[in-house]
Order: sequence, then C-alpha cells, then structure tokens
Amino acid sequence: MNELLPPPSIVPLEHILPDEPLLMMGAGPVPIPQKVAAANSIVINHLGETMNRVIEQVKDMGRYVFQTDSSHVMGVSGPGSAAMEMAVANLVLPGERVLCITNGYFSLRMAEIVRRVRAEPTILEMPHNESADLALVERALQQGQFHAVTLVQGETSNTVCNKNLDQIAKLAKRYGCLVIVDAVCTLSTMPLAMDNWQVDALITGGQKGLSSIPGVSLLAFSESAWAKKIARREELPFHWCLDAQLADKFWNQKSYHYTAPVSGILALHEALRLVCEETLPQRFERHLRCSEALQAGVETMGLKLLVEKQHRLNSVVGIVVPDHVSADVVRAHMSKVHKVEISGAFGLNILRIGQMGEQSRAYNLFRTLHALGSSMRAAGASLDLPAGMAEMERVLSGEG
Repeated sequence: MNELLPPPSIVPLEHILPDEPLLMMGAGPVPIPQKVAAANSIVINHLGETMNRVIEQVKDMGRYVFQTDSSHVMGVSGPGSAAMEMAVANLVLPGERVLCITNGYFSLRMAEIVRRVRAEPTILEMPHNESADLALVERALQQGQFHAVTLVQGETSNTVCNKNLDQIAKLAKRYGCLVIVDAVCTLSTMPLAMDNWQVDALITGGQKGLSSIPGVSLLAFSESAWAKKIARREELPFHWCLDAQLADKFWNQKSYHYTAPVSGILALHEALRLVCEETLPQRFERHLRCSEALQAGVETMGLKLLVEKQHRLNSVVGIVVPDHVSADVVRAHMSKVHKVEISGAFGLNILRIGQMGEQSRAYNLFRTLHALGSSMRAAGASLDLPAGMAEMERVLSGEG
C-alpha cells in the first residue's frame, strides 16, 4: 500500500487576515456593497430555472450599462483579461492585421493577445502619458489594411484616458475595422455608449467600476460583429472555454457550456442592479465629483499628479512620489497604520488611488487623503495636509 503524504500545517484565515478590514482604495479590487457580498455567499443550480431568470436580468442590466441593444451580452468565468482574450480570440483570425493603440501596460496586453492568436499586431504607441491622437490613428489606418483596432478607454497602469474613444471608434469603422475596447476600469464610472460609438466588442471586469467580486467579467459583441465574424467562423478559436459560440449556449440558449460561477454571477447581478438603481447619469456625476475633489486635495497638499488634465483618467488617479520618498514605504505605512490600501505601479515611482464604484464616497476620500498625507510626511515628504483636506471638502461640497 502506498503511503499518503502527510497533510500540511495550515494557519487559519482568521489568523492571516487583519483584525480590522483594510479599506481597498487602489486600482482594484474595490469595496463591495453588503448586498453584493451576501449574493456571493449563495450557491444554486447553474442550469436551473432560477439561474435562467438571473441570467436574463444580468443580460438586460448589462445592455443598460454597456448602452447596447445587442443580444450578445455574456459573462466570463475569469478576470477582465479573460474577457479581453475572449473578445480578441473570437473576432481576430490567424494572419489578420490588427492596429493596437497603446498608452501603457494593459493596452500592450491586448497586442500580446493578438500575437498569441497568431494574428499580426501593429503597435501604435502614443507619446508618454498622452491620450490617443486622432491624426496619428488615421495616418496608421491609411498605411495598412487592418481587420481590427484595439484600445483601452482608461489605461489603469499610468492613469491615461482616451477621451476621444468615440471618434477613434467611428474613424476605425470608416476604414472597415472591427473595434475592440477594454473598459475594465471605466465602465459605469464615465460615459461609454457601445452602439452609438460603433464599438464591436466591449469588455469589463467585475471588481472595479461595478463594485462586484474579482473573477467574473462581462463583455458584449455587436450584432454586426457576431453575424459577420463569429457566426460565419469556420476555423475554431484556440480557446475552448472562451469560444463565444459555445458560451452562447449557456447565455442565450439555456444549455450547458461549463459549470458557471453561480455565486459570482449572483454577485454580479446585485452589483448591476445597484448601478441601474442609481442610474448611469447620477453615477457618472458622483464619480466625476469625487475624483476631481480627490485630485484637488492631492495637488493642494503639495503633490503632483502624473498626467495632465486633458489626458487624465478619473477612475484611477496617478500621483507622483517625490524623489526622496519611497512609494513602497508610503503604501506600507498607509496599510499598517491607517488600514488603507492603495496601489503602486508597474516600474514607475508613483502611487495610484482608485475612484471606482464604492471607492467614490466622501467618507472613503477623507480617510484616504488623510492616510496618504500623514504617511507621506512620515516617509519624509513636506506637505500641507490640512490645506489638502480643506480643498477636497470644498470641491465635494460643490464650491469648487
């Protein structure tokens, strides 16, 4: 008889997690409402009538949040990057040319996915910390026959926003391209109209603007892209789990694909319901007001924002760390002393504070800005924290 390996010695979660929950104010995941957390604790049959009713409502609410009439709204069991991969893998064929507009880390990830599905990415890199330039995009489109264009609405890595996304998408359509957009950190935090802007594939993750859990994502394909590319596709996609036609069996035909993440879908349902209850116009206004108040507080305190206002993303705010101060030391102090977590960056000496979903609440802003300012001072920075707090309050109150 073979001897079994002995069980490992495990420390219970109650001894690993902090006694007081950390306030998650980084680039995601974000705090989730109690109703979302409660829904995430439920398990039901993934193929039963109850789940069918849930799925229909998730699709209806997804159409509202995406601002589309498309019947091809579906969830993905995986991170936002899995939704990104699903969009690319189903709309881009091997050998096709794709113009990949890049502003940073995550827009480059789409170019990497294009390469991995054996297509040919052409990277159009924008100037440092700047939005996509319409003239540069058109020049690139004129130089080659592209089948698709990929870009982000908000580049989470360096807090750049492609504020002219609508114009870029319509321009790409005039050149016969499919348009694939990453809205992982922006959906429900700022305007985005899939149908009116002529976007063919729109992706998001649950854990940012929607204030749901990580690991369950949402995407939509336009009716025209589905009919022209997916429905007629003869060569199978490289990914079985991410095959849109197979996923369609579950999301639109009440049939089996794989065991759906039922708890996560229930959480997503509640998160979307709360978005619909608030309404998009009110949600956009709340996010803009809170983000601009935070930005004003940070600058008045004596710190510099990474990106100029005309290129700046409001969903994630990038803050330049003074040369003699360590971003890691500031983050560690905020976490240990103030129980507030914010994000560093990918090789940059900056800090990033999220303004997505439940992060955009006044009580979270005051706690976060105070934690940032006092931790900066503890790390050696010279700041006027009271002035920053007062300016943020002034803008929040509508005086700014």
